[in-house]
Amino acid sequence: MGFEVAAEAYGKFMGRFSEPLAATFADLAGIGPARRALDVGCGPGALTAELIRRGGTVTGIDPSEAFVAASRARFPGVDIRLGSAEDLPFGDDAFDCALAQLVVHFMTDPVAGLREMARVTRPGGTVAACVWDHAGGHGPLSPFWRAVRDLDPDARDESRLAGTRQGELNELLTAAGLRDVTSTVLTVTTRFAGFEEWWEPYTFGVGPAGDYVRGLDPARREALRDRCAAAFGVRGPFDVTAAAWAAAGRV
Repeated sequence: MGFEVAAEAYGKFMGRFSEPLAATFADLAGIGPARRALDVGCGPGALTAELIRRGGTVTGIDPSEAFVAASRARFPGVDIRLGSAEDLPFGDDAFDCALAQLVVHFMTDPVAGLREMARVTRPGGTVAACVWDHAGGHGPLSPFWRAVRDLDPDARDESRLAGTRQGELNELLTAAGLRDVTSTVLTVTTRFAGFEEWWEPYTFGVGPAGDYVRGLDPARREALRDRCAAAFGVRGPFDVTAAAWAAAGRV
């Protein structure tokens, strides 16, 4: 899957959504000063930056070497490690909270990953996760995947990934042993100067959408671009509003 890409490419593709999402997600998890926070799947550091801004002690981990390198360069002195959620290299009760922003649906075993997050979080601490509403058609990539299905009905989009359906994050956190699980919907709105600014990041090879575009021949890629442009039907600036399922539980 396309996550061994430059941090700048990810930022243009998803960062403009994940960065504003980080603030509302940190609010959900009750992150404040003097908290020891673990950012699981930290990527280039959208959530890490928000956690640092709030004054806590932050540790990050990600399976992408490119993203780990980018985060280490962005946050000198912060402990950023290479690794997966399912096998966290930390002791029991090491953190006050563990958060996974836009990560659960890419875990090889989501319940195992969340269970590991609970293991490294102290009793009474918080484990929280959020995932775009891909299944409900309200994620930031939903316009793209609708255009894909119009041209390629058999294409596999991201709607079947773990946590993308209403209530599923609650079920995953509960299965991982968390208690007092609560959930909500988080929304962010991003403005694009025009269609090309929206479309270009899909050609960078980031994530499943980028993998799909890279796998198209030039004619099919151009047909998809035209289909997306027709679906928006606007010239000049436009907004995209995206919704994410979010859930938090206690260890």
